Amino acid sequence: MAADTAILGIDIGTSGCKALLLDPAGTVLATHTATYDASAPRPGWSEQDPEDWITGARAAISGVLAKRPATEVVAIGLSGQMHGLTPLDEAHRVLRPAILWNDQRTAVECAEMTEAVGGLPALLAETNNRMLPGYTGGKIVWMRKHEPELYSRLRHVLNPKDYLRLRLTGELATEVSDASGTGLFDVRRRAWSQTVMEAACIDPAMLPACHESQEVSGRVSASAAAFFGLPAGLPVVGGGGDSVIQTIGSGVIDPGDLQTTVGTAGILACALDAPRDNPDGRLQVFCNVAPDRWHCMGVSLNAGGALAWLRRLAQGFGDLTENGWHDIPFDRLMERAAASTAGSRGLIFLPYLNGERCPYPDPDARGAFLGLTARHGESDVIRSVLEGVVFALRDIYALMAEAGIAADCIRASGGGAASPFWRQIQADVFGCDVVTTEGAAEGGAFGAAIVAGVGVGIWPDASIAASHCRPVSRQSPSKQRGVYAEMFGIYRTLYPTLQGTFGRLADPIFDTEEQA
Repeated sequence: MAADTAILGIDIGTSGCKALLLDPAGTVLATHTATYDASAPRPGWSEQDPEDWITGARAAISGVLAKRPATEVVAIGLSGQMHGLTPLDEAHRVLRPAILWNDQRTAVECAEMTEAVGGLPALLAETNNRMLPGYTGGKIVWMRKHEPELYSRLRHVLNPKDYLRLRLTGELATEVSDASGTGLFDVRRRAWSQTVMEAACIDPAMLPACHESQEVSGRVSASAAAFFGLPAGLPVVGGGGDSVIQTIGSGVIDPGDLQTTVGTAGILACALDAPRDNPDGRLQVFCNVAPDRWHCMGVSLNAGGALAWLRRLAQGFGDLTENGWHDIPFDRLMERAAASTAGSRGLIFLPYLNGERCPYPDPDARGAFLGLTARHGESDVIRSVLEGVVFALRDIYALMAEAGIAADCIRASGGGAASPFWRQIQADVFGCDVVTTEGAAEGGAFGAAIVAGVGVGIWPDASIAASHCRPVSRQSPSKQRGVYAEMFGIYRTLYPTLQGTFGRLADPIFDTEEQA
């Protein structure tokens, strides 16, 4: 390929669409992001108008191409938020706003689906994953129960990035990584689970054809070419769900490395060369974006969001403070935390502010500070929140280790990876090197471009493509490793000890506006 050619990666995120141009040497040439909003029509609900994704994609594509007008795009790769339900009628018209990954309305439906299959062991034997409220499957059943008139017109179900694929190519298609997150997919066989769909009374015809992530799944149509400003006939590769495809964007495609993503939530992920059993379903085992690889991850619902919570809390006390430390930049916040000591002078933070998913699937879990004394100051509190987030990720790795998964290096990504101080805490808590790589900060769009490059033959396979994710920083464990080993040992005792208390505190009597 000539030097003036590039792959276009597009990521349909929750807050915006990012478009990225990647050259054959693995260098990011330009990026552009267009933002949009989500809505919460009821407590626990999260929805989005799919047309906002299309408007955002059009703006992002136009913006990135304008920055490199002489560059020839040779392929498109897609990434996007996983698990979302985009319901379409027979004419491919959207029936209602998409129900997103973080929507919590389907707990009852998920329990009913699990029971219909024969209970959790039977479901795990079929899909190797629990039916979580965030997954697409429960949303289909919820729509059937609560919106029967709309459901009667439902003919097709797509995840967000696959709706963009439809608009680009006219093809109803998905790929194995995003399909894994529907709860309706047999990840061992890399195929839709007819057993689960039959038990849940879901018509298999609603689900799209499923490809391997590296396969060309369609080509840009003439009408889409005019709308998006792209060449007609451009190949569109399968792509991947954002949580999965981001691992190859950090260079993780072969067993032996971990990836941490510290965004609003926290993710610990690794690649597998076989679909290991998931005995109690606390981990998530999906198909990877390489055809001979699988993906194992655990998701903590509370990571960067916990730090954001702390800053909002401090803002509420702004009239009681002289400087209002909630307004200081992220880097300065890290400096404040560094003024404390490893272990935050004996203060531990449990980060379960939004319940928890892994390693404890417990919506009633609560956050807590343990060990507070009159000598603790703001630096200790900030540092304990940073440490608590990393302890939660380390707790997920303890679960992976029980499953025989071992790793000796962490590839750090997400907004939290921008802080050398927070990365050092990861190195000390995990006891291994922490590396950042070129492009990882670009998220799913970078991984989508890499997978598309494999799909059109720029790189022969995913492992060689991932080698273009060059390291830019490395941090090794420090002498604080021993302190953190002691603190983590204490941390692991706290959830089992407090679980019953969390359930009692979740009683609605404590959350009513009017109490007798």
